[in-house]
Amino acid sequence: MAATIELYLVRHAIAAERGPKYPDDRLRPLTPAGAKKFAQSVPGLLALDVVIDFVLTSPLVRARETAQLLAAGLKPKPAITEVDALAPGGRHPAIIEAIKTHSKRHRRLALVGHEPDLGEFAARLLGARGMVEFKKGGACLIEVDGATPGGPGTLRWMMTPKAMRALAP
Repeated sequence: MAATIELYLVRHAIAAERGPKYPDDRLRPLTPAGAKKFAQSVPGLLALDVVIDFVLTSPLVRARETAQLLAAGLKPKPAITEVDALAPGGRHPAIIEAIKTHSKRHRRLALVGHEPDLGEFAARLLGARGMVEFKKGGACLIEVDGATPGGPGTLRWMMTPKAMRALAP
């Protein structure tokens, strides 16, 4: 059996509403309240002894901002890279390839993305149908075998941002 890979799946935090202000959905940022709440959630991950080596994020602004807040609150601070497959409509095989590529050097990866894609990906990793529902700013830990990073995996925990904030010191 290959080494275990820890996959932390994180849905982007609360973003600005769709509409005329953001005709290009890719450019919608986090709201100030969404950014603040998510930043307050990250210390809850530290209370769970979470260590993330590398962050893969959707290239959309709201996901990138979430990834930056996540990385800024962790110790040590992980590097971040954009992965097109984590954008809405991304293909699951392409996400698995990104995991394979980065897990050669890093065993603890965070993937920051969007619903429903992130929830569908989580379900696939767990060998389930349908999707796992993530709250905005929510996270889970799924462990997979390095030899088969596409699953089946084991769900270790799943938390809402409110629960993460409650754990924060």
